[in-house]
Amino acid sequence: MLGGNAGAYRVGEVGPALGSGPGALGYCRAVAKHPFLSDPWFDEVRRLHEAVGGAAPEGAEIRMNLLITGAPFDGDLAMHMAAAGGKADWGKGHLDNADVALTLAYDTARAIFVDGNPQAAIEAFMAGRIIVQGDITKLMAMQAARPGSAASELTKALQEITE
Repeated sequence: MLGGNAGAYRVGEVGPALGSGPGALGYCRAVAKHPFLSDPWFDEVRRLHEAVGGAAPEGAEIRMNLLITGAPFDGDLAMHMAAAGGKADWGKGHLDNADVALTLAYDTARAIFVDGNPQAAIEAFMAGRIIVQGDITKLMAMQAARPGSAASELTKALQEITE
């Protein structure tokens, strides 16, 4: 066991394609947990995406704005997600010229992005709890695309860093 709290450490099970050095997946280090969608959480997500690469669905090209309602620390939160060339970008604030805009509740966003639960997205959409504006065909194409080569490792890492 590493340290007094095995849950506070990540032992990577990924190969060198996910980076090397203390900041990359595959190294054992203390894992700080952050509230979902907080500034430190976004900082860590960006670091993880840079270390992993290849997490976006293959062939996905989309610029998406999201309004997350009911965030416990900011109320409604404007954020974006973009995918191009196999790389993803998540951050606070909206992008100019987004292809699609989604409005969804904080708990639904967490189920989709952290828990990796696609069924939550389908159920929320069918129940009218996800509002879509813009080019829905781009969103559907992204959902139908095969996940990027590192998507499952990224999902695990997101779960580890999220309170």
